[in-house]
Amino acid sequence: MRASLLAVALLSLVAAAPVSAQPFSADLTAIREAAKSMPGVLPMRINVVKFAESRRTKNFAIKGAPREPSIQARTAYQVVYPDSSTIMIDSGMDQQVHKFFGRGVEEPYFPEQEQKVERALASAKAIVVTHEHGDHIAGVIRSPAFATLAPKTTITRTQAETLMTAPQMPEIKFTQDQLQRFNVIDYQTVKPFAPGIALIKSSGHTPGSQMIYLVLQSGKEYVFAGDVAWHMDGVREVRGKDAPWITEDEPNMAAELSWLNGLMRNEPNIAIVISHDEDQRLQYIRDRVLGDGFE
Repeated sequence: MRASLLAVALLSLVAAAPVSAQPFSADLTAIREAAKSMPGVLPMRINVVKFAESRRTKNFAIKGAPREPSIQARTAYQVVYPDSSTIMIDSGMDQQVHKFFGRGVEEPYFPEQEQKVERALASAKAIVVTHEHGDHIAGVIRSPAFATLAPKTTITRTQAETLMTAPQMPEIKFTQDQLQRFNVIDYQTVKPFAPGIALIKSSGHTPGSQMIYLVLQSGKEYVFAGDVAWHMDGVREVRGKDAPWITEDEPNMAAELSWLNGLMRNEPNIAIVISHDEDQRLQYIRDRVLGDGFE
């Protein structure tokens, strides 16, 4: 009964929620204040693991780009605090879900790396996802350890509604029983999440998409942009994707890309992290912006 009531409540809230006529906007000062409003010490470092790849030409990621080979990394991130506790950003996916993204083409999948993601999820004190697509949330939904992972996974009301009613693929569709196990939140623009971390509503790529701001003890700042862009060149050039298999909110996407471009030009201390940009991932590891592998 509890699950049924929760599901009805979520759907009712979505139905009643007004549709904003204004595209995305965000106040960096408010975001910084939200991240520092949570009591506790700030995190020390951030690590990345790539568990799969998609091989696509660059024109799909950036409208008007040449049809040259491009690797889209599938990634998850581990935020490490001084007491060795961790928070995971995104959760990986199993090989069956990975095959969905190949659309009939066999693409690289790295089971040993995915096992590292699974171990990191198990030991994390909290899990949050940038959006409700399979390569970002299936690692929780389809995990054999779902019963222990879901209660420490925070999803937004909109993410939950999408997963219940219009999931990207049947494999990640929520049941009502699954829904009640998650920590479901709702917010309008910005929400403190953990010491040094704030969530930023950015519903362009999917209805439940959010960017994640993070500041370390060193003062280094990050914005995890999820799938706002698939390559940093999309931010540099303020150009969206040209992938016929996805549908996005174009006004919001344009506003989100413009905001990220402004950060890139005006905030040199902020590292913008694009989930699928393999070139950027390798550069950030070389520059020690991200650690290579989980702890």
